[in-house]
Amino acid sequence: MTNGSRRAPRRLATALGVALTAALAITGCSATVQTPGSSASSASGSLLVAADNGSPTFVRNFNPYSPSKRNTATIIYEPLFVTNSLDGKAVPFLGTAFTQPDAKTLVVDIRQGVKWSDGEAFSAADVVFTYDLLKKFPALDTTGVWQHLADVKADGSKVTMTLTAEDVPAAAIVLSVPIISEHLWKDVSDPVTATDEKPVGTGPYTLGDFGPNQYKLEKNPTYWQADKVAAAELVIPASNTQLDVVNNGYDWAYAFMSDVQNTWVKAGKGNTYWFPPGGTISLMPNLTKAPFNDVNFRKGLSAALDRKSIADVAEEGYVEPAGQSGLLLPNQKDWLNSALPDGGAITQDAAAAADLFAKAGYTKSGDKLVDKGGQPLTIAITTANGWTDWLRGVQEVQKQLQAVGITVTINQPQPAAYQQAIQNGDFDLAMGSFGGTGSVYQDFNNLLSSEFLKPVGTSTTANFQRFSDPAVDALLGQLKVTIDPAKQKDIANQLQQAMYDQVPVISMFYGGLWGLFSDKAFTNWPSKDNPYATPATWGSNPLLVLTNIKKSGS
Repeated sequence: MTNGSRRAPRRLATALGVALTAALAITGCSATVQTPGSSASSASGSLLVAADNGSPTFVRNFNPYSPSKRNTATIIYEPLFVTNSLDGKAVPFLGTAFTQPDAKTLVVDIRQGVKWSDGEAFSAADVVFTYDLLKKFPALDTTGVWQHLADVKADGSKVTMTLTAEDVPAAAIVLSVPIISEHLWKDVSDPVTATDEKPVGTGPYTLGDFGPNQYKLEKNPTYWQADKVAAAELVIPASNTQLDVVNNGYDWAYAFMSDVQNTWVKAGKGNTYWFPPGGTISLMPNLTKAPFNDVNFRKGLSAALDRKSIADVAEEGYVEPAGQSGLLLPNQKDWLNSALPDGGAITQDAAAAADLFAKAGYTKSGDKLVDKGGQPLTIAITTANGWTDWLRGVQEVQKQLQAVGITVTINQPQPAAYQQAIQNGDFDLAMGSFGGTGSVYQDFNNLLSSEFLKPVGTSTTANFQRFSDPAVDALLGQLKVTIDPAKQKDIANQLQQAMYDQVPVISMFYGGLWGLFSDKAFTNWPSKDNPYATPATWGSNPLLVLTNIKKSGS
Protein backbone atom coordinates (compact mmCIF):
# COMPACT_ATOMS: atom_id res chain seq x y z
CA MET A 1 0.00 0.00 0.00
CA THR A 2 1.06 3.60 -0.32
CA ASN A 3 2.70 4.14 3.00
CA GLY A 4 3.96 7.33 4.49
CA SER A 5 5.79 5.70 7.37
CA ARG A 6 7.95 2.60 7.39
CA ARG A 7 5.95 -0.05 9.16
CA ALA A 8 8.40 -2.81 10.07
CA PRO A 9 10.45 -0.89 12.67
CA ARG A 10 7.21 0.52 14.10
CA ARG A 11 5.94 -2.95 14.91
CA LEU A 12 9.05 -3.75 16.95
CA ALA A 13 8.07 -1.25 19.59
CA THR A 14 4.99 -3.02 20.83
CA ALA A 15 6.65 -6.25 21.83
CA LEU A 16 9.43 -4.57 23.76
CA GLY A 17 8.01 -1.22 24.78
CA VAL A 18 6.40 -2.10 28.11
CA ALA A 19 9.27 -4.26 29.35
CA LEU A 20 11.86 -1.73 28.24
CA THR A 21 10.04 1.13 29.90
CA ALA A 22 9.81 -0.81 33.14
CA ALA A 23 13.48 -1.79 33.03
CA LEU A 24 14.67 1.75 32.46
CA ALA A 25 12.35 3.12 35.12
CA ILE A 26 13.85 0.70 37.64
CA THR A 27 17.50 1.30 36.77
CA GLY A 28 17.22 4.98 35.94
CA CYS A 29 19.67 4.54 33.05
CA SER A 30 20.60 2.16 30.25
CA ALA A 31 22.74 -0.90 30.74
CA THR A 32 26.48 -0.61 30.08
CA VAL A 33 26.67 -3.35 27.43
CA GLN A 34 28.77 -2.16 24.48
CA THR A 35 29.59 -3.42 21.03
CA PRO A 36 32.51 -2.38 18.83
CA GLY A 37 31.75 1.10 17.54
CA SER A 38 29.25 1.99 20.27
CA SER A 39 29.51 4.92 22.65
CA ALA A 40 33.17 4.29 23.55
CA SER A 41 34.30 4.49 19.94
CA SER A 42 31.94 7.31 18.97
CA ALA A 43 34.31 9.75 20.63
CA SER A 44 36.97 8.81 18.07
CA GLY A 45 34.74 9.60 15.11
CA SER A 46 32.71 6.42 14.70
CA LEU A 47 28.97 6.63 14.22
CA LEU A 48 26.91 3.64 15.35
CA VAL A 49 23.83 3.48 13.16
CA ALA A 50 20.92 1.07 12.70
CA ALA A 51 21.11 1.44 8.95
CA ASP A 52 20.82 -2.08 7.64
CA ASN A 53 18.41 -4.22 9.65
CA GLY A 54 15.86 -6.69 8.35
CA SER A 55 17.99 -9.82 8.39
CA PRO A 56 19.81 -11.64 11.23
CA THR A 57 23.13 -11.68 9.33
CA PHE A 58 24.69 -9.77 6.48
CA VAL A 59 25.39 -11.02 2.97
CA ARG A 60 28.02 -9.06 1.06
CA ASN A 61 26.00 -7.53 -1.76
CA PHE A 62 26.43 -3.85 -2.65
CA ASN A 63 24.89 -3.93 -6.13
CA PRO A 64 22.77 -0.75 -5.83
CA TYR A 65 20.02 -2.24 -8.02
CA SER A 66 19.77 -5.66 -6.39
CA PRO A 67 16.62 -6.43 -4.36
CA SER A 68 18.87 -8.05 -1.73
CA LYS A 69 21.49 -5.28 -1.64
CA ARG A 70 22.83 -3.85 1.60
CA ASN A 71 20.89 -0.69 2.44
CA THR A 72 24.11 1.30 2.60
CA ALA A 73 24.86 0.75 -1.10
CA THR A 74 22.97 4.02 -1.60
CA ILE A 75 25.53 5.79 0.59
CA ILE A 76 28.43 4.49 -1.50
CA TYR A 77 26.70 5.25 -4.82
CA GLU A 78 25.23 8.72 -5.28
CA PRO A 79 22.37 9.81 -7.55
CA LEU A 80 22.19 13.03 -9.51
CA PHE A 81 19.81 14.50 -6.93
CA VAL A 82 18.36 13.43 -3.59
CA THR A 83 14.79 14.48 -2.90
CA ASN A 84 13.99 15.67 0.60
CA SER A 85 10.61 13.97 0.85
CA LEU A 86 9.51 16.38 3.59
CA ASP A 87 9.26 19.28 1.16
CA GLY A 88 9.92 17.69 -2.24
CA LYS A 89 13.05 19.76 -2.92
CA ALA A 90 15.81 18.19 -5.01
CA VAL A 91 19.26 18.48 -3.39
CA PRO A 92 22.18 18.42 -5.86
CA PHE A 93 24.72 15.59 -5.68
CA LEU A 94 26.27 14.34 -8.93
CA GLY A 95 24.07 16.82 -10.74
CA THR A 96 24.53 20.49 -9.88
CA ALA A 97 21.29 21.76 -11.44
CA PHE A 98 18.60 20.78 -13.91
CA THR A 99 16.14 22.60 -16.07
CA GLN A 100 12.91 21.59 -17.77
CA PRO A 101 12.73 23.59 -20.99
CA ASP A 102 9.48 21.80 -21.67
CA ALA A 103 7.37 19.15 -19.99
CA LYS A 104 9.09 16.38 -21.97
CA THR A 105 12.75 17.32 -21.47
CA LEU A 106 15.26 17.41 -18.59
CA VAL A 107 18.69 18.99 -18.98
CA VAL A 108 21.11 18.15 -16.18
CA ASP A 109 24.42 19.86 -15.42
CA ILE A 110 26.87 17.16 -14.29
CA ARG A 111 29.26 17.94 -11.44
CA GLN A 112 32.88 18.35 -12.45
CA GLY A 113 35.99 17.33 -10.52
CA VAL A 114 34.43 14.24 -8.94
CA LYS A 115 36.44 11.01 -8.67
CA TRP A 116 35.42 7.45 -8.13
CA SER A 117 36.85 5.98 -4.94
CA ASP A 118 39.48 4.11 -7.01
CA GLY A 119 40.81 7.44 -8.31
CA GLU A 120 39.25 7.35 -11.78
CA ALA A 121 37.47 10.49 -12.97
CA PHE A 122 33.67 10.62 -12.97
CA SER A 123 31.98 12.11 -16.03
CA ALA A 124 28.69 12.51 -17.87
CA ALA A 125 29.56 9.30 -19.75
CA ASP A 126 29.09 7.36 -16.50
CA VAL A 127 25.60 8.83 -16.18
CA VAL A 128 24.59 7.79 -19.69
CA PHE A 129 26.14 4.36 -19.17
CA THR A 130 24.12 3.88 -15.97
CA TYR A 131 20.80 4.68 -17.59
CA ASP A 132 21.59 2.62 -20.68
CA LEU A 133 22.46 -0.35 -18.45
CA LEU A 134 19.07 -0.12 -16.72
CA LYS A 135 17.42 -0.07 -20.13
CA LYS A 136 19.41 -3.07 -21.36
CA PHE A 137 18.70 -5.04 -18.16
CA PRO A 138 15.13 -4.15 -17.06
CA ALA A 139 15.51 -6.22 -13.87
CA LEU A 140 17.90 -3.53 -12.63
CA ASP A 141 15.33 -0.78 -13.19
CA THR A 142 13.66 -1.27 -9.82
CA THR A 143 12.13 2.22 -9.73
CA GLY A 144 10.79 2.09 -13.29
CA VAL A 145 12.71 5.03 -14.74
CA TRP A 146 12.43 3.65 -18.27
CA GLN A 147 8.68 3.80 -17.97
CA HIS A 148 9.24 7.55 -18.16
CA LEU A 149 12.37 7.82 -20.33
CA ALA A 150 12.71 7.66 -24.11
CA ASP A 151 16.36 8.65 -24.43
CA VAL A 152 19.43 9.80 -22.42
CA LYS A 153 22.34 11.58 -24.14
CA ALA A 154 25.43 13.49 -23.03
CA ASP A 155 26.89 16.61 -24.59
CA GLY A 156 30.00 17.66 -22.71
CA SER A 157 29.04 18.19 -19.07
CA LYS A 158 25.31 18.19 -19.79
CA VAL A 159 22.97 15.23 -19.96
CA THR A 160 19.64 15.57 -21.75
CA MET A 161 16.84 13.22 -20.83
CA THR A 162 13.88 12.96 -23.16
CA LEU A 163 10.70 11.62 -21.59
CA THR A 164 8.16 9.39 -23.26
CA ALA A 165 5.44 11.98 -22.65
CA GLU A 166 4.91 15.34 -21.02
CA ASP A 167 5.57 14.45 -17.41
CA VAL A 168 6.96 17.20 -15.16
CA PRO A 169 6.81 15.19 -11.89
CA ALA A 170 8.86 12.37 -13.45
CA ALA A 171 12.01 14.39 -12.69
CA ALA A 172 11.95 13.24 -9.07
CA ILE A 173 11.96 9.62 -10.22
CA VAL A 174 14.45 9.65 -13.07
CA LEU A 175 17.02 11.85 -11.32
CA SER A 176 17.27 9.64 -8.23
CA VAL A 177 19.03 6.64 -9.82
CA PRO A 178 22.36 5.63 -8.14
CA ILE A 179 25.13 6.22 -10.67
CA ILE A 180 27.74 3.51 -11.30
CA SER A 181 31.11 3.60 -13.11
CA GLU A 182 31.40 2.65 -16.75
CA HIS A 183 35.05 1.60 -16.41
CA LEU A 184 34.18 -1.14 -13.89
CA TRP A 185 30.65 -2.18 -14.78
CA LYS A 186 31.07 -2.40 -18.56
CA ASP A 187 32.91 -5.70 -18.10
CA VAL A 188 30.37 -7.23 -15.69
CA SER A 189 28.85 -10.12 -17.64
CA ASP A 190 25.62 -10.31 -15.64
CA PRO A 191 24.93 -7.09 -13.71
CA VAL A 192 21.59 -8.47 -12.52
CA THR A 193 23.19 -11.18 -10.39
CA ALA A 194 26.44 -9.32 -9.64
CA THR A 195 26.96 -8.80 -5.90
CA ASP A 196 29.51 -5.96 -6.21
CA GLU A 197 31.49 -7.15 -3.18
CA LYS A 198 34.11 -4.41 -3.57
CA PRO A 199 31.98 -1.37 -4.44
CA VAL A 200 33.60 1.69 -6.01
CA GLY A 201 31.40 4.74 -5.77
CA THR A 202 31.54 8.53 -5.65
CA GLY A 203 29.85 8.77 -2.24
CA PRO A 204 31.10 9.85 1.19
CA TYR A 205 31.99 6.31 2.32
CA THR A 206 33.71 3.19 1.05
CA LEU A 207 33.36 -0.35 2.35
CA GLY A 208 35.61 -1.25 5.29
CA ASP A 209 35.71 -4.41 7.40
CA PHE A 210 32.81 -6.70 6.58
CA GLY A 211 31.43 -9.57 8.64
CA PRO A 212 28.12 -11.41 8.91
CA ASN A 213 27.19 -9.63 12.16
CA GLN A 214 28.68 -6.19 11.60
CA TYR A 215 30.43 -4.15 8.96
CA LYS A 216 31.93 -0.69 8.61
CA LEU A 217 31.95 2.07 6.06
CA GLU A 218 35.09 4.21 6.04
CA LYS A 219 35.18 7.88 5.09
CA ASN A 220 36.15 8.39 1.46
CA PRO A 221 39.19 10.75 1.63
CA THR A 222 38.77 11.86 -2.00
CA TYR A 223 35.04 12.57 -1.71
CA TRP A 224 34.15 15.77 -3.54
CA GLN A 225 32.66 17.31 -0.39
CA ALA A 226 34.76 15.48 2.20
CA ASP A 227 34.89 18.62 4.36
CA LYS A 228 31.17 18.15 5.07
CA VAL A 229 31.53 14.55 6.30
CA ALA A 230 32.02 14.51 10.08
CA ALA A 231 32.03 10.79 10.93
CA ALA A 232 35.28 8.95 10.17
CA GLU A 233 33.45 5.64 9.96
CA LEU A 234 29.98 4.17 10.16
CA VAL A 235 29.52 1.03 12.25
CA ILE A 236 26.52 -1.05 11.16
CA PRO A 237 25.55 -4.03 13.35
CA ALA A 238 23.10 -6.68 12.15
CA SER A 239 21.08 -6.67 15.36
CA ASN A 240 19.02 -3.52 15.85
CA THR A 241 16.38 -4.38 18.42
CA GLN A 242 15.20 -1.63 20.72
CA LEU A 243 17.28 -3.08 23.53
CA ASP A 244 20.35 -2.96 21.27
CA VAL A 245 19.66 0.63 20.29
CA VAL A 246 19.30 1.76 23.90
CA ASN A 247 21.86 -0.41 25.67
CA ASN A 248 24.61 -0.06 23.07
CA GLY A 249 24.35 3.71 22.76
CA TYR A 250 23.47 4.10 19.11
CA ASP A 251 24.02 7.49 17.52
CA TRP A 252 21.20 7.13 14.99
CA ALA A 253 18.31 4.71 14.67
CA TYR A 254 14.81 4.54 13.29
CA ALA A 255 12.26 2.97 15.65
CA PHE A 256 9.05 3.83 17.43
CA MET A 257 9.55 3.79 21.19
CA SER A 258 6.66 3.78 23.60
CA ASP A 259 7.16 6.55 26.18
CA VAL A 260 10.17 7.87 24.28
CA GLN A 261 11.16 10.21 27.09
CA ASN A 262 11.83 7.34 29.47
CA THR A 263 12.88 4.66 26.98
CA TRP A 264 15.28 6.80 24.97
CA VAL A 265 15.81 10.38 26.12
CA LYS A 266 16.56 9.44 29.74
CA ALA A 267 18.59 6.40 28.71
CA GLY A 268 21.65 8.40 27.65
CA LYS A 269 23.04 11.90 27.87
CA GLY A 270 22.41 13.75 24.62
CA ASN A 271 19.66 11.42 23.40
CA THR A 272 17.05 13.22 21.30
CA TYR A 273 14.29 12.27 18.89
CA TRP A 274 12.25 13.70 16.03
CA PHE A 275 9.02 12.19 14.76
CA PRO A 276 8.00 14.28 11.72
CA PRO A 277 4.91 13.44 9.67
CA GLY A 278 5.61 10.96 6.89
CA GLY A 279 2.14 10.15 5.56
CA THR A 280 -1.57 10.60 6.29
CA ILE A 281 -3.34 7.79 8.10
CA SER A 282 -6.94 7.58 7.00
CA LEU A 283 -10.11 5.55 6.86
CA MET A 284 -10.55 4.35 3.29
CA PRO A 285 -14.21 3.78 2.38
CA ASN A 286 -14.97 1.20 -0.27
CA LEU A 287 -16.67 3.49 -2.76
CA THR A 288 -18.20 0.57 -4.65
CA LYS A 289 -20.44 -0.24 -1.68
CA ALA A 290 -23.42 1.43 -0.06
CA PRO A 291 -23.55 3.48 2.08
CA PHE A 292 -19.90 4.46 1.48
CA ASN A 293 -20.68 5.52 -2.10
CA ASP A 294 -22.85 8.34 -0.67
CA VAL A 295 -20.80 11.49 -0.03
CA ASN A 296 -23.22 12.56 2.71
CA PHE A 297 -22.55 9.34 4.58
CA ARG A 298 -18.78 9.83 4.24
CA LYS A 299 -19.09 13.40 5.47
CA GLY A 300 -21.18 12.13 8.37
CA LEU A 301 -18.44 9.70 9.36
CA SER A 302 -15.90 12.50 9.09
CA ALA A 303 -17.94 14.87 11.26
CA ALA A 304 -18.44 12.18 13.90
CA LEU A 305 -14.72 11.79 14.61
CA ASP A 306 -12.52 13.55 17.15
CA ARG A 307 -9.23 13.33 15.30
CA LYS A 308 -7.02 14.59 18.09
CA SER A 309 -8.30 11.90 20.42
CA ILE A 310 -7.71 9.25 17.75
CA ALA A 311 -4.18 10.50 17.08
CA ASP A 312 -3.32 10.63 20.78
CA VAL A 313 -4.64 7.14 21.44
CA ALA A 314 -3.00 5.61 18.37
CA GLU A 315 0.41 7.26 18.54
CA GLU A 316 0.78 8.34 22.19
CA GLY A 317 0.53 12.03 21.40
CA TYR A 318 3.54 11.99 19.04
CA VAL A 319 1.59 13.09 15.94
CA GLU A 320 -1.01 15.67 14.95
CA PRO A 321 -4.57 15.21 13.66
CA ALA A 322 -4.86 15.51 9.90
CA GLY A 323 -7.07 17.84 7.91
CA GLN A 324 -9.08 16.98 4.80
CA SER A 325 -6.94 18.91 2.29
CA GLY A 326 -5.01 15.80 1.22
CA LEU A 327 -1.73 17.56 1.98
CA LEU A 328 0.89 16.37 4.44
CA LEU A 329 1.21 19.25 6.89
CA PRO A 330 3.28 21.14 7.83
CA ASN A 331 5.55 19.62 5.14
CA GLN A 332 3.43 20.90 2.25
CA LYS A 333 2.11 24.04 3.92
CA ASP A 334 3.22 26.23 1.01
CA TRP A 335 0.70 24.38 -1.17
CA LEU A 336 -2.28 24.74 1.19
CA ASN A 337 -5.45 26.16 -0.34
CA SER A 338 -6.21 29.27 1.73
CA ALA A 339 -9.88 29.05 0.76
CA LEU A 340 -10.43 25.81 2.72
CA PRO A 341 -12.24 26.46 6.03
CA ASP A 342 -9.79 26.13 8.94
CA GLY A 343 -7.11 24.97 6.54
CA GLY A 344 -9.10 21.81 5.85
CA ALA A 345 -9.35 20.79 9.51
CA ILE A 346 -12.59 19.01 10.46
CA THR A 347 -13.98 19.50 13.96
CA GLN A 348 -16.07 16.79 15.61
CA ASP A 349 -19.74 17.79 15.43
CA ALA A 350 -22.29 15.16 16.39
CA ALA A 351 -25.26 17.30 15.32
CA ALA A 352 -23.77 17.92 11.89
CA ALA A 353 -23.00 14.21 11.59
CA ALA A 354 -26.63 13.34 12.38
CA ASP A 355 -27.87 15.74 9.69
CA LEU A 356 -25.49 14.26 7.13
CA PHE A 357 -26.46 10.70 8.02
CA ALA A 358 -30.12 11.71 7.62
CA LYS A 359 -29.38 12.97 4.11
CA ALA A 360 -27.88 9.56 3.39
CA GLY A 361 -31.04 7.83 4.67
CA TYR A 362 -30.00 6.97 8.24
CA THR A 363 -31.74 8.29 11.33
CA LYS A 364 -31.52 7.64 15.05
CA SER A 365 -33.87 5.09 16.64
CA GLY A 366 -33.09 4.90 20.31
CA ASP A 367 -29.32 4.65 20.51
CA LYS A 368 -28.94 3.11 17.06
CA LEU A 369 -28.56 4.59 13.61
CA VAL A 370 -31.03 2.79 11.34
CA ASP A 371 -31.86 2.77 7.65
CA LYS A 372 -35.24 3.54 6.10
CA GLY A 373 -36.38 0.01 6.85
CA GLY A 374 -35.46 0.32 10.52
CA GLN A 375 -32.41 -1.95 10.30
CA PRO A 376 -29.48 -0.92 12.54
CA LEU A 377 -26.34 0.09 10.70
CA THR A 378 -23.31 -2.16 11.14
CA ILE A 379 -19.97 -1.55 9.42
CA ALA A 380 -16.60 -3.29 9.58
CA ILE A 381 -13.17 -1.66 9.73
CA THR A 382 -10.19 -3.65 8.47
CA THR A 383 -6.68 -3.22 9.86
CA ALA A 384 -3.62 -5.48 9.89
CA ASN A 385 -3.08 -7.88 12.76
CA GLY A 386 -0.08 -6.85 14.86
CA TRP A 387 -0.08 -3.20 13.81
CA THR A 388 -1.02 -2.15 17.30
CA ASP A 389 -0.91 1.62 16.83
CA TRP A 390 -3.46 1.34 14.03
CA LEU A 391 -5.54 -1.06 16.12
CA ARG A 392 -5.64 1.46 18.97
CA GLY A 393 -6.76 4.10 16.47
CA VAL A 394 -9.48 1.81 15.09
CA GLN A 395 -10.72 1.03 18.58
CA GLU A 396 -11.03 4.74 19.29
CA VAL A 397 -12.91 5.21 15.99
CA GLN A 398 -15.15 2.29 16.98
CA LYS A 399 -15.97 3.97 20.27
CA GLN A 400 -16.71 7.32 18.65
CA LEU A 401 -18.91 5.88 15.90
CA GLN A 402 -20.81 3.74 18.37
CA ALA A 403 -21.56 6.97 20.25
CA VAL A 404 -23.50 8.19 17.21
CA GLY A 405 -25.34 4.90 16.81
CA ILE A 406 -23.17 2.87 14.41
CA THR A 407 -22.19 -0.67 15.35
CA VAL A 408 -18.57 -1.23 14.35
CA THR A 409 -16.78 -4.56 14.06
CA ILE A 410 -13.02 -4.86 13.54
CA ASN A 411 -11.38 -7.23 11.07
CA GLN A 412 -7.70 -8.05 11.72
CA PRO A 413 -6.25 -10.24 8.97
CA GLN A 414 -2.53 -10.98 8.97
CA PRO A 415 -0.50 -8.27 7.15
CA ALA A 416 -0.23 -10.21 3.87
CA ALA A 417 -3.96 -10.94 3.86
CA TYR A 418 -4.65 -7.32 4.81
CA GLN A 419 -2.63 -6.11 1.84
CA GLN A 420 -4.49 -8.45 -0.47
CA ALA A 421 -7.89 -7.36 0.88
CA ILE A 422 -7.00 -3.69 0.40
CA GLN A 423 -5.68 -4.21 -3.12
CA ASN A 424 -8.70 -6.30 -4.13
CA GLY A 425 -11.30 -3.98 -2.57
CA ASP A 426 -12.47 -6.61 -0.09
CA PHE A 427 -13.44 -4.28 2.77
CA ASP A 428 -16.04 -1.81 4.03
CA LEU A 429 -13.74 0.69 5.70
CA ALA A 430 -10.01 0.12 6.04
CA MET A 431 -7.13 1.78 7.74
CA GLY A 432 -4.68 3.05 5.16
CA SER A 433 -1.93 5.56 4.54
CA PHE A 434 -1.24 7.91 1.65
CA GLY A 435 1.21 10.65 0.78
CA GLY A 436 4.75 11.20 1.91
CA THR A 437 6.44 11.06 -1.50
CA GLY A 438 7.43 14.72 -1.35
CA SER A 439 5.51 15.34 -4.58
CA VAL A 440 2.05 16.90 -4.43
CA TYR A 441 1.28 15.38 -7.81
CA GLN A 442 2.37 11.87 -6.86
CA ASP A 443 0.48 12.00 -3.56
CA PHE A 444 -2.79 13.05 -5.21
CA ASN A 445 -2.31 10.83 -8.24
CA ASN A 446 -1.75 7.69 -6.16
CA LEU A 447 -4.82 8.48 -4.10
CA LEU A 448 -7.29 9.69 -6.72
CA SER A 449 -6.33 8.73 -10.26
CA SER A 450 -8.62 6.50 -12.31
CA GLU A 451 -5.54 4.96 -13.93
CA PHE A 452 -5.47 2.65 -10.88
CA LEU A 453 -9.18 1.88 -11.01
CA LYS A 454 -9.86 -1.87 -11.03
CA PRO A 455 -13.04 -3.88 -10.41
CA VAL A 456 -13.50 -5.31 -6.94
CA GLY A 457 -11.68 -8.63 -6.83
CA THR A 458 -8.89 -7.40 -9.13
CA SER A 459 -5.71 -6.16 -7.49
CA THR A 460 -4.62 -2.55 -7.84
CA THR A 461 -1.52 -0.75 -6.62
CA ALA A 462 -3.08 2.56 -5.54
CA ASN A 463 -6.47 4.31 -5.19
CA PHE A 464 -7.62 1.35 -3.10
CA GLN A 465 -10.95 3.00 -2.28
CA ARG A 466 -11.66 3.00 -6.04
CA PHE A 467 -12.43 6.68 -6.48
CA SER A 468 -13.26 8.00 -9.93
CA ASP A 469 -14.09 11.52 -11.10
CA PRO A 470 -13.35 12.71 -14.66
CA ALA A 471 -12.89 16.28 -13.40
CA VAL A 472 -10.25 15.15 -10.91
CA ASP A 473 -8.53 13.06 -13.59
CA ALA A 474 -8.42 16.14 -15.80
CA LEU A 475 -6.81 18.18 -13.00
CA LEU A 476 -4.20 15.49 -12.43
CA GLY A 477 -3.50 15.43 -16.15
CA GLN A 478 -3.01 19.20 -16.17
CA LEU A 479 -0.73 19.11 -13.12
CA LYS A 480 1.41 16.44 -14.77
CA VAL A 481 2.29 18.63 -17.77
CA THR A 482 2.36 22.09 -16.17
CA ILE A 483 5.74 23.78 -15.62
CA ASP A 484 4.43 27.15 -14.41
CA PRO A 485 4.51 27.13 -10.54
CA ALA A 486 1.52 29.50 -10.28
CA LYS A 487 -0.59 27.22 -12.47
CA GLN A 488 0.58 24.19 -10.47
CA LYS A 489 -0.59 25.86 -7.28
CA ASP A 490 -3.99 26.69 -8.80
CA ILE A 491 -4.51 23.09 -9.91
CA ALA A 492 -3.42 21.79 -6.50
CA ASN A 493 -5.96 24.12 -4.87
CA GLN A 494 -8.72 22.53 -6.94
CA LEU A 495 -7.56 19.02 -6.03
CA GLN A 496 -7.65 19.97 -2.34
CA GLN A 497 -11.17 21.31 -2.78
CA ALA A 498 -12.20 17.99 -4.32
CA MET A 499 -10.68 16.15 -1.35
CA TYR A 500 -12.60 18.39 1.03
CA ASP A 501 -15.91 18.23 -0.83
CA GLN A 502 -15.97 14.59 -1.95
CA VAL A 503 -14.16 12.92 0.99
CA PRO A 504 -12.67 10.04 -1.01
CA VAL A 505 -10.85 9.08 2.18
CA ILE A 506 -11.35 10.29 5.74
CA SER A 507 -8.03 11.69 6.91
CA MET A 508 -7.40 11.14 10.62
CA PHE A 509 -3.79 11.74 11.69
CA TYR A 510 -0.29 12.03 10.32
CA GLY A 511 1.87 8.92 10.52
CA GLY A 512 5.23 9.53 12.12
CA LEU A 513 8.78 8.91 10.96
CA TRP A 514 10.53 7.65 14.07
CA GLY A 515 13.99 9.23 14.29
CA LEU A 516 16.23 8.57 17.31
CA PHE A 517 19.51 10.50 17.66
CA SER A 518 22.30 11.10 20.13
CA ASP A 519 24.25 14.36 20.42
CA LYS A 520 27.07 12.80 22.43
CA ALA A 521 29.40 12.59 19.42
CA PHE A 522 27.52 14.29 16.56
CA THR A 523 25.05 17.18 16.34
CA ASN A 524 22.93 18.96 13.71
CA TRP A 525 20.61 16.03 13.16
CA PRO A 526 17.46 16.81 11.16
CA SER A 527 14.82 18.38 13.37
CA LYS A 528 11.62 20.39 13.38
CA ASP A 529 13.67 23.59 13.26
CA ASN A 530 16.08 22.24 10.65
CA PRO A 531 14.15 19.77 8.46
CA TYR A 532 16.81 19.27 5.81
CA ALA A 533 16.07 15.52 5.65
CA THR A 534 13.84 12.87 7.15
CA PRO A 535 15.16 10.63 9.96
CA ALA A 536 15.12 7.61 7.61
CA THR A 537 18.24 5.44 7.69
CA TRP A 538 17.58 3.87 4.26
CA GLY A 539 17.56 4.95 0.62
CA SER A 540 19.53 8.04 -0.37
CA ASN A 541 18.20 10.07 2.57
CA PRO A 542 21.34 9.26 4.67
CA LEU A 543 23.41 11.20 2.12
CA LEU A 544 21.59 14.34 3.27
CA VAL A 545 22.16 13.53 6.94
CA LEU A 546 25.78 12.39 6.73
CA THR A 547 26.81 15.57 4.88
CA ASN A 548 25.10 17.82 7.44
CA ILE A 549 25.87 16.40 10.88
CA LYS A 550 28.86 17.82 12.76
CA LYS A 551 31.13 16.57 15.50
CA SER A 552 29.91 17.65 18.92
CA GLY A 553 31.74 20.75 20.07
CA SER A 554 32.80 21.77 16.58
